[in-house]
Amino acid sequence: MPKPIVLIPSDVRQVGIHPFHCVGEKYINAVVHGADAIPFVMPAWGQGKDLTPIGNTLQLDDILDRVDGVFLTGSPSNVHPDRYGGELREMMLDIQRDDLTFPLIDKCLEKAIPLFAVCRGFQELNVALGGTLHPAVHEVEGYGDHREDTTQSRENQYAASHRVSVQSGGLLKNLIGAETLEVNSLHGQGIRDLAPGLHIEAVADDGLIEAFSLPGQDVLGVQWHPEWKFSDNQHYRVLFDWFKERIKANMNKGAC
Repeated sequence: MPKPIVLIPSDVRQVGIHPFHCVGEKYINAVVHGADAIPFVMPAWGQGKDLTPIGNTLQLDDILDRVDGVFLTGSPSNVHPDRYGGELREMMLDIQRDDLTFPLIDKCLEKAIPLFAVCRGFQELNVALGGTLHPAVHEVEGYGDHREDTTQSRENQYAASHRVSVQSGGLLKNLIGAETLEVNSLHGQGIRDLAPGLHIEAVADDGLIEAFSLPGQDVLGVQWHPEWKFSDNQHYRVLFDWFKERIKANMNKGAC
């Protein structure tokens, strides 16, 4: 039986003197083994660092007609504040990824393609739909510090960091069943204003929105990293079970 194809947009990272288009291996593993799908890593586009256009948005229709779902991953980079009317400050940016993911989100919603978004992808989705972000949550009174401790090992950075309360009557509660769960936390930005139409699925103890869905569409976003050792965590695993079910349904729909 053919497997569904999941598009994963690339980051652009500087390695020495050269820009590389890349995706973290843990995201690819989660698509292959968690969603039982074939990952399609899509280069970012826009005005490349080598000063030539990588592509243009007119190709998105053709590309999305060939995939069954989209996975918006996390990244060390931040959404550019110009996207949500924020203040530009010293932070890692990736304008080429922004140039790809924002039109990509629009097309996904237009074509009703299942969309799973984590961390930066979660923030991108909120901004694409008209929401805003805190560029530095830890600087906002009343919120905790949601960043990872970079002096710790990778294992410790991705360990459970804080609790979220799962909202009753939502998609996440239906999937997980529990009223609370412990999640990891490795982000500096966070949701300020939730985009119109999004439904809150989980909130941290300090009030920061940690998960949302889009009623009427197969769209789920979480601020944490469920791809990290998802097979060892039942609450993370069910999110990829949901994504697997939705992309397979979309693949079958296209075959009809």
